[in-house]
Amino acid sequence: MTSERRVVAIVQARMGSERLPGKVLAEIAGAPMLARVVERARRIASVDDVAVATSDQATDDPIAALGEAMGWPLVRGEAHDVLARFCQAASELEADVIVRLTGDCPLLDPSISEATIRLFQEARPPLDFAANRLPDHRTFPIGLDTEVCSRAALERACRDADQPHQREHVMPYLYDEPGRFRIALLDSERDLGKLRWTVDTPEDLAFVRAVYAAFAPRTDFHWGQVLELLDEQPALRQINANVQHRALNDVDPRTPTSRGS
Repeated sequence: MTSERRVVAIVQARMGSERLPGKVLAEIAGAPMLARVVERARRIASVDDVAVATSDQATDDPIAALGEAMGWPLVRGEAHDVLARFCQAASELEADVIVRLTGDCPLLDPSISEATIRLFQEARPPLDFAANRLPDHRTFPIGLDTEVCSRAALERACRDADQPHQREHVMPYLYDEPGRFRIALLDSERDLGKLRWTVDTPEDLAFVRAVYAAFAPRTDFHWGQVLELLDEQPALRQINANVQHRALNDVDPRTPTSRGS
């Protein structure tokens, strides 16, 4: 292990996307998108293990089948209470520090995730939560999101969070109320928060496929190289420029207001 505390990256993934069903298994440069995310997550220096957390519903069996075939640590839990699923995963994986990633971000950059983890680990006094974006403050492109928290903070959130968006988006209880937890935010030197590098629509998928194709056969390109590519080929930016990002309070109506509700 790289530290006294066990650091586990948990990638949440499901098949039931409203705008692009099955997106996490969509092919990107010859591999499922989820495999691209896990591949990149495994290059985060401080991470001791990378696991996939999906639901226990039959619709997510293809994700479980891929995970088993790839040999990934896999946790299956509640479909609509993603916070409870993360708590279950943290317990099963014996994680002391949890890194939340999502399966629809195949341009995830290990160096940015590592910087976020280091911010969390090196802070004195210790932090409960660190991230490289908050709902009202983002300087990194959408799709490079990394959230880090302690096991104790996650378990408190799982116990006490009672708003649907807190259950679906996992970490909001840790930052919704100023002063409730000790938190820190990692900023980029440039404000690039309007760039969209995540996958939620067919246009997003076309954009990411174009980026991977530009670097083929390499798949280990970093975010700075993507920025250079977009400067050289500005037409790529227009592929998904009109896609509207989901708001934090846009939640699945089946999401419970508390665990067990």
